[in-house]
Amino acid sequence: MANQSPMYELMYIINPVLNDEQTKDIVQRVTAFIRENGGDVQEVVEMGSQRLAYPIQKKRNGYYINANFSHEDGDFIAKFDRALRINDDIMRHLILRYDAKMMRHYAQQKSERANAPAEAEAAA
Repeated sequence: MANQSPMYELMYIINPVLNDEQTKDIVQRVTAFIRENGGDVQEVVEMGSQRLAYPIQKKRNGYYINANFSHEDGDFIAKFDRALRINDDIMRHLILRYDAKMMRHYAQQKSERANAPAEAEAAA
């Protein structure tokens, strides 16, 4: 079995007072940071503005982003975590490393999303 790069999932919440251009710029900068440091971004899903479970910095809403990426270097995660932490526009973030069960779940969800348009066309 080939030794492949570990997969990670990044969920972060962007300050909701930013306009669309600023929000897209932050998403692009985070994605570029991963790529510039040798990572491979598989997917970035913008979940949009959602209500927070509790106020953060006196704000009730946040703009949620979910990104899946792989990276060889484990030291990168500490560097990346620090970069996200010092960015004032990112209110919260969480980086998870996939284990075997999470990888199976991610692969299953990815195939379901790929098959959904085909099933919708067949039903129409």
